[in-house]
Parts: sequence; structure tokens; C-alpha cells
Amino acid sequence: MNDTKGARLQKIISQAGIASRRAAEKLIAEGRVTVNGKTVSEMGTKADPARDDIRVDGRRIKSVARLRYILLYKPAGFVTTRSDPERRRTVIDLLVGVREYVYPVGRLDYDTEGLLLLTNDGDLAAKLTHPRHGVERTYEARVAGMPDTDAIDRLRRGIPLDGRRTLPADVSLLNKGRTDREGVLAITIREGRNRQVRRMCEAVGHPVRKLIRVGIGPLSDRGLKPGSWRELTPQELRLLKQTAAWEAPKPGKTPDRTKGRD
Repeated sequence: MNDTKGARLQKIISQAGIASRRAAEKLIAEGRVTVNGKTVSEMGTKADPARDDIRVDGRRIKSVARLRYILLYKPAGFVTTRSDPERRRTVIDLLVGVREYVYPVGRLDYDTEGLLLLTNDGDLAAKLTHPRHGVERTYEARVAGMPDTDAIDRLRRGIPLDGRRTLPADVSLLNKGRTDREGVLAITIREGRNRQVRRMCEAVGHPVRKLIRVGIGPLSDRGLKPGSWRELTPQELRLLKQTAAWEAPKPGKTPDRTKGRD
């Protein structure tokens, strides 16, 4: 390790595709990064990936990695993390043949299924998860009971959760006119609070029975089966990067949905 030459550790970790620079700083602060066998916790420490043995959670990293962009259909019963202390199955277990150190962008609950993006592009992952960019996530929620107009309007306007109202959402009833006691809602949100869709539906008296994420920004794939995955196409990647570059308007301003998008 060299304190005067080389690059800052957080930059090396980001360029290796393990995490964004901000997330890399957290890894360093938590003592999860070692250089030549010694734990590093001081910000600003420099190293040379060509000469130094740099590891995150015991795994050696290289300065340059092949960037991967993977769209996975996560089944229920898998945790959205690289490892789990309870030894439950993780989404990484589904990526047979992927050797690069990829990680999930955002999370899906254990009992929620649907589309999940995994990558080793730390900068793109940081932009996609930052609230400033307001990347849309679309879900189909099968709920108990048939939501009426009032319940749908409340979901659209926002629901108070933890003392703060959720942002306005796009909500529609997909099975309008049916006589059964179960409704299916399409819900698009632009923030990612803990179990947000489930808590919103619970708040209006219609608990979720099954939740599927069907869209992430411009990404969707109705043909992808639970447990299967594929690489993003060049066009999907281009659109995703445009979405990540678009910034959500400040509260009270009308969004310009054309900025940074096709």
C-alpha cells in the first residue's frame, strides 16, 4: 500500500464494479476492505491495484472488470443480497455462469417476485437508486377486496408512511368490472421505501396477496420466467442510462418526462 501514489480505494472499488464510490466509502468505514492483508478504515487511503492485494469481504478485486447488466426475474423465496446470514437462497444463486462480482440494484422483498437488475457498474447503480433521479418501478399487486375509486385516488395522491407522505403514484385497476373479491392493481412509484407498495395497499384497506414487479424504468419483459435471467440489450442499456441521467422535479414542479428519455 502506498499513501502517496496510486488511486483512492473508493475509486478503485467503484471502477472494479463492486459498488458506487459512496457505497465503497461505507465498505471502508465498516472495515470490510483490506489492502495487503491489513484492514483499511481511513478515507483517502490510496493503493495500486496492479501491485497491491485489495479485497472486499475477503474477495480480491481487479482494477478493470467486464461490465455486466443482467435482468433477472426473482422468484418469491429468495433474498435480494449477495449472501444471507440465515443461509436462505439469494438472487446470486440464480446467476449460474456469471463469474463477475455483480450485485442487485435496489431490493425486492423476500416474498415479492419480478424484475431485478444486477450489475457491477457502480456509477450507474448509484444513479438508479438515488431519489434525485426518480426512476419508476411498476408493480402488479393482487389485493384482498376490490378497491373502489376512493382507495385508488388515495394511493395516487400519496399515503402517509412513517410521518411522511409517499410521492404521487400512477395507479389503475386492471380487473375492473369483475365480481370476485380480489382486485389487481398496476402501481408505479418513484421512490423505494421499505415494503412501500404493500404498506400503501394495507393503509387503504386492501392487503397485498401477491406482488410482482413488472417494470424498472424502461425495462420490462413479460416473457422472462421466474428464476431466469438475461443480459440487457444495447438499446435497453442506452435507455436505462438516459433514465439515470434524468432528474426528478422538485416538489411542486411539473415533471418534464421528455428530458433524458426517448
